[in-house]
Amino acid sequence: MVIYMRLSELQEKDIVNLIDGKNLGKIIDVTVENGKMYNLIIEPKRFFLNIFQSREEITIRWENIEKIGEDVILVKNIN
Repeated sequence: MVIYMRLSELQEKDIVNLIDGKNLGKIIDVTVENGKMYNLIIEPKRFFLNIFQSREEITIRWENIEKIGEDVILVKNIN
């Protein structure tokens, strides 16, 4: 069964780490090569106290996605 989803639909979902349950942020970009998606680029979730701090983007490899649900994307093995 093949399911099609637009990037804009993926960008609406929260990214949650399965290991500790933390909300990592939202998708801001993807890496695509030869028509295949390899990585999700995540903008880290910002909290009030660190709103002005610079934080690096998080890269999540496609194979580290455990499940894409209605509201969240569950991931593991975040580096």
